[in-house]
Amino acid sequence: MLFWEDFHEGHVAVSGRYVVGREEIVAFARKYDPNPLHLDDAAAEASAVGGLCASGWHICAIAMRLLVDGVLANADCLGSPGIDETRFLAPVRPGMVLKLRRHILETRSSKSRPDMGIVKMRLELLDADNRPVCELIGPIMFGRRNPGFRPA
Repeated sequence: MLFWEDFHEGHVAVSGRYVVGREEIVAFARKYDPNPLHLDDAAAEASAVGGLCASGWHICAIAMRLLVDGVLANADCLGSPGIDETRFLAPVRPGMVLKLRRHILETRSSKSRPDMGIVKMRLELLDADNRPVCELIGPIMFGRRNPGFRPA
């Protein structure tokens, strides 16, 4: 089980493998983001994007899946107050294989809750050539192994 104390500023790790399927892109788009770029090959080809691609929200969901599988499922995660920054850097197309790179930017104790610490992360979804296609920056709250201890 990972706790707040297990995260250290500057640490970088890569985990996961996710193959993006065409049917998955279209199904997500039908339900949540029915833009023709995500639904129709001909419309997507004629657009500035140049082909069918996943919705940004779908890409964020994939990043979340890889984060849970790689870290949060084995951590005392208490949720997140939100995402500070989200950037979509390249289209995610059917057949792409993605992985998640996690950068620990900052860790701090909660001022109001001694049982909790906050870890600010930059998450990057990487394609098969290790190029980022999406970047998310934000805090995640974790339980503390030693809730009464406050480092100087």
